[in-house]
Amino acid sequence: MIVLAVNLVLTLIWAAVSGSFSLPNLVLGFAAGALSLWLVREQVSAVRHAVRPVKLLLLIGLFFKELSLSAIKVAILVMRPNMRLRPGIFAFPLSLTRDFEITLLANLITLTPGTLSVDVSADRKTLYVHALDCHDPAAEKRAISSGFERRIREAFPL
Repeated sequence: MIVLAVNLVLTLIWAAVSGSFSLPNLVLGFAAGALSLWLVREQVSAVRHAVRPVKLLLLIGLFFKELSLSAIKVAILVMRPNMRLRPGIFAFPLSLTRDFEITLLANLITLTPGTLSVDVSADRKTLYVHALDCHDPAAEKRAISSGFERRIREAFPL
C-alpha cells in the first residue's frame, strides 16, 4: 500500500515537472515511478527509521526559523560598510551515530545561510563546519547541539 502511495506521488511529480497531466503522460510517469521503486527496492526495504511525526514537524519548524534568522544575520553582516567577518572552521563533536542522522544534520547546517558542512571525520564522531562569522565557536557548537542535533534525536529515536 505504501509503495503504491509513493508511486502515485512520483507520478504527480513527473506530471508537474513535465508540465502535462494528460493520461498518456500520467501512465508514463506511473511506469517510470514503478521502475524506479523496483530498482531501489532492496535499499529502501533495508532502511527503516522510527519517526515521531510531531517531533519531525518541530524539526522542520526549527529549520525554517533558523533559515530566516540566519538569512537576516548574513544580510546584515554583508551590508555593513566594514564587514567584520571572522570566518572559520570548527570541529563539532557528534552525538548522532547513524549515517542518516549525520547526513541530515550536515544538510541542515549547509542549507542554513552563513554555515557550511565541510567534512565528517573517518570515525564519524566529528563534523567540520565552516561559519561565516566564527567569533565564538563554542556558542555555535551549543546552538547546533541544542537545536538541530537535539531535534533530530527526538524525531528519529533509536
